[in-house]
Amino acid sequence: MIKRIPAADLDRLETWHKYRKGLCDSCRATCCTMPVELRLNDLIRMELVDEFERGEPIQAIARRLVKQGIVERFHQKTGIFTLSRMANGDCQFLRRDTRLCTIYERRPNTCRNHPQIGPRPGHCAYQPKEPVRST
Repeated sequence: MIKRIPAADLDRLETWHKYRKGLCDSCRATCCTMPVELRLNDLIRMELVDEFERGEPIQAIARRLVKQGIVERFHQKTGIFTLSRMANGDCQFLRRDTRLCTIYERRPNTCRNHPQIGPRPGHCAYQPKEPVRST
């Protein structure tokens, strides 16, 4: 049975940890439960939108991605898309068994630049991995 990992609590920033190199190696990918904001360039890099679609109206691209369940919403004024998450709150590109990103090389800038950007720059919602139990 896979244990549900609680989403990062954006309202309780005091529970976050100052980021240090190597922290991700022992984390349960808690940052992958936060909303991910994307721009068109991210969607192209992630291979969710083709380069030739760049000339299409962005609202049409947004409607298609929302209908496909890839994007949760689109903010027309800023041009920012919000990536849909799975029912448990995880990013749709996070493997449940390994807690690793399935598109790491193509991940969006929000993920590439975490934790330098986000609700509390320089901090992350670190939660240590549970120790592996032998049976």
